[in-house]
Amino acid sequence: MSRASLASPYPELNAVLEELLASVQHILADQFIGMYLQGSFAVGDFDCHSDCDFVVVVDRELSEPQCGSLQAMHERIFGLPSEWARHLEGSYFPKDLLRDHALTDADLWYLDNGSRSLVKSRHDNTAVVRWILRERGTVLAGPPASTLIDPVPSTVLRREILQVFTDWGEEILADPQLIGNRFYQSFAVLSYCRMLHDLHTGVIGSKRSGAAWVTRRVDPSWHDLIDRAWAGRPNPAVSSREPANPAELARTLEFIRVVLKQAHDHATALQLAVERAPRP
Repeated sequence: MSRASLASPYPELNAVLEELLASVQHILADQFIGMYLQGSFAVGDFDCHSDCDFVVVVDRELSEPQCGSLQAMHERIFGLPSEWARHLEGSYFPKDLLRDHALTDADLWYLDNGSRSLVKSRHDNTAVVRWILRERGTVLAGPPASTLIDPVPSTVLRREILQVFTDWGEEILADPQLIGNRFYQSFAVLSYCRMLHDLHTGVIGSKRSGAAWVTRRVDPSWHDLIDRAWAGRPNPAVSSREPANPAELARTLEFIRVVLKQAHDHATALQLAVERAPRP
């Protein structure tokens, strides 16, 4: 029995992961090093509405024939008779690139949630993903991820989180329709809860733990917004096609302003503002 068959409490997902793993190993042969789960299935608080985040570690950059075979394979996996097959998300990481948390300026071959084909993206090439893999990653095949990734200092994590916190917040406040459907409005609330938690603690937690942590530290007037964001997670395929309630969207924008201020106040206390300056 492979480790993929025990990867989650969901037998249907495990069967999809077994098929994905066997296919990847066949295509990559001796270039394959390992396959791991990160994201919610690594940090906890996943449920049947979660997507499944994976990382495949390879010995070197993928060749053109390998990319072609992987593209065809992901197309086939997408068509399997399981909803889990359409909610896989992950990247192919060359081992030398994965090891060093400073090498975040390279594109990876990446499969987005709900997609059937690989594209070049930096989505997973982050210190946060490396930390989750190293500290919490689920091994489906290969050596422990801690042997493949150098330790990621908390200062590096906090700097990256603050950058995402700020950049995404500025984008949303400039164009609220970026989160103009029910799914993304709830997603933004929960993501900002998690990022504020992670910024304070220097470790990566789940959306549920982040929401609980923030609820204990913000004015009670925000509790109902956070509670409804968590309750709104089911049926993302439906909620992503429905517009956000205008009043709920307006409150979400105000919540983002509030937590942005808290984040920058905390960053100043930790001297992260200096750390965010361009490094030589």
